[in-house]
Amino acid sequence: MKRRRTALLTLTALLGAVLTALPAGPAAADEVEQLKNGTFDTTTEPWWTTSNVTAGLSGGQLCADVPGGTTNRWDAAVGQNDLTLVKGESYKFAFTASGSPEEHVVRAIVGLQAAPYDTYFEVSPELSVSGDTYAYTFTSPVDTTQGQVAFQAGGSADAWRFCMDDVSLLGGVPPEVYEPDTGPRVRVNQVAYLPSGPKNATLVTDATAKLPWQLKNAGGITVAHGWSVPRGVDVSSGQNVHSIDFGAYRRPGKGFTLVADGETSRPFDIGTSAYEQLRLDAVKYYYTQRSGTAIRDGLRPGYGRAAGHLNSAPNQGDYNVPCQPGVCDYTLDVTGGWYDAGDHGKYVVNGGIATWELLSAYERSLLARTGHPGRLGDGTLALPESGNKVPDVLDEARWELEFLLKMQVPDGQPLAGMAHHKIHDEQWTGLPLLPSDDPQKRELHPPSTQATLNLAATAAQAARLYGPYDRAFAAKALTAARKAWSAALAHPALYASDSDGIGGGTYSDPNATDEFYWAAAELYLTTGDREFRDYVLNSPVHTADIFGSLGFDWGRTAAAGRLDLATVPSRLPGRDKVRASVVKGADGYLSTLTSQAYGMPYAPPDNVYDWGSSHQILNNAVVLGTAYDLTGASEFRDGAVQSMDYILGRNALNMSYVTGYGEANSHNQHSRWYAHELDPNLPNPPRGTLAGGPNSSIQDPYAQSKLQGCVGQFCYIDDIQSWSTNETAINWNAALARMASFVADQG
Repeated sequence: MKRRRTALLTLTALLGAVLTALPAGPAAADEVEQLKNGTFDTTTEPWWTTSNVTAGLSGGQLCADVPGGTTNRWDAAVGQNDLTLVKGESYKFAFTASGSPEEHVVRAIVGLQAAPYDTYFEVSPELSVSGDTYAYTFTSPVDTTQGQVAFQAGGSADAWRFCMDDVSLLGGVPPEVYEPDTGPRVRVNQVAYLPSGPKNATLVTDATAKLPWQLKNAGGITVAHGWSVPRGVDVSSGQNVHSIDFGAYRRPGKGFTLVADGETSRPFDIGTSAYEQLRLDAVKYYYTQRSGTAIRDGLRPGYGRAAGHLNSAPNQGDYNVPCQPGVCDYTLDVTGGWYDAGDHGKYVVNGGIATWELLSAYERSLLARTGHPGRLGDGTLALPESGNKVPDVLDEARWELEFLLKMQVPDGQPLAGMAHHKIHDEQWTGLPLLPSDDPQKRELHPPSTQATLNLAATAAQAARLYGPYDRAFAAKALTAARKAWSAALAHPALYASDSDGIGGGTYSDPNATDEFYWAAAELYLTTGDREFRDYVLNSPVHTADIFGSLGFDWGRTAAAGRLDLATVPSRLPGRDKVRASVVKGADGYLSTLTSQAYGMPYAPPDNVYDWGSSHQILNNAVVLGTAYDLTGASEFRDGAVQSMDYILGRNALNMSYVTGYGEANSHNQHSRWYAHELDPNLPNPPRGTLAGGPNSSIQDPYAQSKLQGCVGQFCYIDDIQSWSTNETAINWNAALARMASFVADQG
């Protein structure tokens, strides 16, 4: 999510027992050691420890006795301060470390020793008893004389012993060149192609002339063949590529491969069953994101966990959350909802767009010619609510809707009817950390116009969809939507601060015109009221070109209103023009898809891939799918279906961005509880989890250490440390759920 400010998980209160502190030498153009005494031959000086850690020399190493019973990594630490870092200079950070009596994780950082405690580089290796040597290269993003190296060793229930030696921070080294393993040069959708759908692949090759290809079945027999089409250098990847079209082959089967230029692709199927399962898995993701309830292992084997943030120690909880100082003088019960992403925060603007997209996937099943409402019906998702005669997708969405309603400012208070922008921890927490183990104070952040309109839009949409199942809830939602709308009109420019990024993402947005349009559209479609109709018709957004290259998102919500106005029946004057505008937008995305050698409807300006590019591609595909629903034109259907190929492996990295789908898939997404990479006792993300994908800005230190100078599609790394390229998020998975459902319906 394009929402974070880089912030170090604070150490200030912890640095109690400083062994000694000596100034480090200045950096220079040549390779220069920045640390003092990294070999521990005769002393531990100038290394410090937190007050609960005892450290000393042992066999030429610094060994620290780490207490048990701490919660966070930074609760027990060893480090050295007063280091000089030079902006743009490359550093090699190396050390040998061990842990006993069994394997433990240590968080090794290079950061700022003073407020705001930024982190410039971090890794969290799992240490063996016998010890291992680690070395990493990163580039400093700042000039500072207050740099710090620290080893954070807390978070263990039991006491343990941490030893380290040969610690080095060497300045002036050449940057490390990261070479991702991209596998075979024939790039395919590693999951499945529809029998009657498009089937395209991309070949990376130096050849400039066409090349023969063969499609082979699981037995190695050639079942189709043809010639590739040279495409030249692909801007999005910097590779010379050819396109391969094998869509004429329509026989279902498993284990196909594509052979070209002496390379054999990863295997794939031709069939529909994988998309039926992905439709379910992408929505099942939300159950394990739930806050305020225990996750049942019987429903999600391997993912069972205690309830988080219910005021049970060490949680300070969500039952009676106060505002940030000076914001309000009341507390709210904001239990429930979904954890937004890899952290423990809950954000109304991201929850709103995610809820809308899940509800829209269901609403499409009611309205579209290829829709199948029963496919996400009661009992399909194995939820605690299954069996209540309500479609499971509505049960899951309601878990978030109930939370959104709780975020509304109560009557009698200043800004009554507005919605608080977010609720999260007072300070950032580290990885890994189960929700039930989070000790931080929780805070409500100021209301915002955008959050209020997200509430109005989603509650209005809910009012028309839940009516057949729960009239009382539908009426409650509509009342809240109307109240939120009136409050937003009274406070049209109350925006979240872009500096409010400690403990959670900012989700700042300086323009609410699109949210006003979206909320008015949903209220009109549900009520038919003239007030909302006139607002829609008079909004400058109504006739604007809103289908841009980046796609819609939490901060660009106009498309949500336009798509629903085009598809949900109403008496809106000029509705034909609304529908035509969606088709025109889809034409643009189809043109983009055709121009891209990897076949996706996404070509960001200057090839700068945005945060969460995976879901932006999917949301552009949603526009293509909607155009198909409106027109029945097969080119829009095929474009929407083909867009999934990129997500599922037909990309420069030859990787599926969906956990559990494809031979090579993202499975180390940034998360505090899907953290198997850091703690073998915790799981990887569940099947059907979408990774954020390439992000040219590579904001996190780990990605910066690996991906400097990356081109477009190569700005991604499947590592839990890379929160800017590899996070998981509720709005991203909503786009996956919607498109997986669309593709499954085409079968």
